Amino acid sequence: MFGSMGWQEIMIILVIALIVFGPRKLPQLGRTLGKALGEFRRATNDLRNTLELEVHKEEEKVNSGERRRAEEDYSRRAAEEGRSERGSDAEAPAAEDTPDEPPVAADDDADAVESPPEDTNRQ
Repeated sequence: MFGSMGWQEIMIILVIALIVFGPRKLPQLGRTLGKALGEFRRATNDLRNTLELEVHKEEEKVNSGERRRAEEDYSRRAAEEGRSERGSDAEAPAAEDTPDEPPVAADDDADAVESPPEDTNRQ
């Protein structure tokens, strides 16, 4: 708490304070000093919390801007890829031409699950 001060130095300071301020004023001085230190700590913590909150708000602004730019880039690239796949002269397929259900595999047995071989050694 007092850094590099040992108990001897602290005791000397307390004795000098007792001699200078007297036994009646020393407790009042200690209370005043304690209140001042407590208020200083509260003000310091309040300032630290305010600064952390402001930094967090700024980081959120930066992150939301980066996120929005990334979404715009993704949308732009997706649109460019869509145009390049269709070609410049080709038109988009009409809604009537596209089926409602995905195409089914021609080989119906390809999706079938094979059952394990039966155990012929049963008794």
